[in-house]
Amino acid sequence: MKNLAHFRKLEPQPRLTVLGAGPGDPELITLKAIKAIASAQAVLYDALVDVSLLEHCSPVCEKIFVGKKPGESHSQAAINELIVEKAYAVGHVVRLKGGDPFVFGRGQEEIEFAKSYGLITGYIPGISSSYAAPGAADIPLTVRGVNESFWVMTGTKSDGSLSEDLKLGLQSTATLVILMGMNKLGEIAALCQSYSKGDISAAIIQNGTMANQRVGISTAAELENLAKKEDLRNPAIIVIGEVVRHAKPELWEKILKNTLNR
Repeated sequence: MKNLAHFRKLEPQPRLTVLGAGPGDPELITLKAIKAIASAQAVLYDALVDVSLLEHCSPVCEKIFVGKKPGESHSQAAINELIVEKAYAVGHVVRLKGGDPFVFGRGQEEIEFAKSYGLITGYIPGISSSYAAPGAADIPLTVRGVNESFWVMTGTKSDGSLSEDLKLGLQSTATLVILMGMNKLGEIAALCQSYSKGDISAAIIQNGTMANQRVGISTAAELENLAKKEDLRNPAIIVIGEVVRHAKPELWEKILKNTLNR
């Protein structure tokens, strides 16, 4: 990476706006975010971003995919450097990220790196899948008399292990929303059972808020089996808590029908 003095010769006031595209449905992006996209000279976008949002770009805007897909990976360090290089080369760079950039989105890391190279930075929040996806399945995160809070946590830490916060959450009445936890379903189910929460209601929501949204419900102990039976995969979130009982009635009717047919 070139030093700061080199870049300052090229462009005096490069700018970065980190913004959230929302949970999946392109209509859930904010008006402020659309205006920022329209004013950008370059947009760096992730794999979970609906590409129709790029229609808001100006004709001269450079659109750069930096998402992570099998066989096509961009490291965070490479993305950070590309942001700075493009900002000094063209001016205003928009970093378009799924959900909200400050909810397990590394938005803060990108902003801090950009600031260290003299960029003017801004942040525009996005609707997070942590609450939008359950809502799209008629699952409220709080219900009076049922729970007093909800916890949003990552299922997989940077070292690949299951978050210890799940243990704390299982000792409360909180609704637990787990992002990036689909590869930990067996561990999650086992931990729920060890804290006597195996019978609590749970849901897996794939492609939340989108036309191809799929929802499966079960008990926490059956999460792994549920995913296999219903072929539920990433991108998906996991919800654990009695609020899941408010999910769309047809989902519960399906479970009842399967139970009676056994």
